[in-house]
Amino acid sequence: MSNWQTIEELQDIVEDLPRFTNDLQKFTTRLGLNIAPLNADHISLRCHQNTTAERWRRGFEQCGELLSENMINGRPICLFKLHEPLCVAHWQFTVVELPWPGEKRYPHEGWEHIEIVLPGAPETLNARALALLADEGLSQPGVAVKTSSPKGDRERLPNPTLAVTDGRVTVKFHPWTIEEIVASED
Repeated sequence: MSNWQTIEELQDIVEDLPRFTNDLQKFTTRLGLNIAPLNADHISLRCHQNTTAERWRRGFEQCGELLSENMINGRPICLFKLHEPLCVAHWQFTVVELPWPGEKRYPHEGWEHIEIVLPGAPETLNARALALLADEGLSQPGVAVKTSSPKGDRERLPNPTLAVTDGRVTVKFHPWTIEEIVASED
C-alpha cells in the first residue's frame, strides 16, 4: 500500500497541500472560527479538466479504496478512503472527495475545501454553523456564504450544506459525516 504523497499522479496536489493549509488557517482566523474542537471528516479537490480528475482517480486508486461513486448535481463525484491519512492543521483526513469538473470554474486546481460535521437536526444546521463564526469575519469583503442541499442519486439522508468561502478556500458544514451519507445510499 502506497502513501498518497508518493504517487506520481498526485504530485501536483502533494505540492498544493501547504498552500491550502496556509490559506485555510488564515481564512478560519479571519472568520473567528475556532477549528480545534471541530470534526472535519473529509477534504475536497477541484479541477478544470476531466483528464485531471481521471489522473487523480488513478492516483487515489493506488493509495486508497473507492468508497463511493455517485452523480451529484449532474457530475460524477468519487470518494476515496486513504490507507494513510492526509494532514491539514490538526486533522487527519482519510476521506478525499474528487469531483469531476462542473459548470463552475474555480480559480485554482487543487485542494479547495474541508467539510465540518455539526451533528444535530438538519433544519438547525445554518444557525448552528453561523453561531461559530464572527459577524465581523462574515461581513468582510470577498467572504460569501451559501446554503444548498446537494443530493446524490441514491442518498436518503437530508444533507443541507452551509458553505463559507473567500474564493480560494471554502469551509463547509454538514449535519452528517460523509460515511453516514454513503451508508444511506440504497
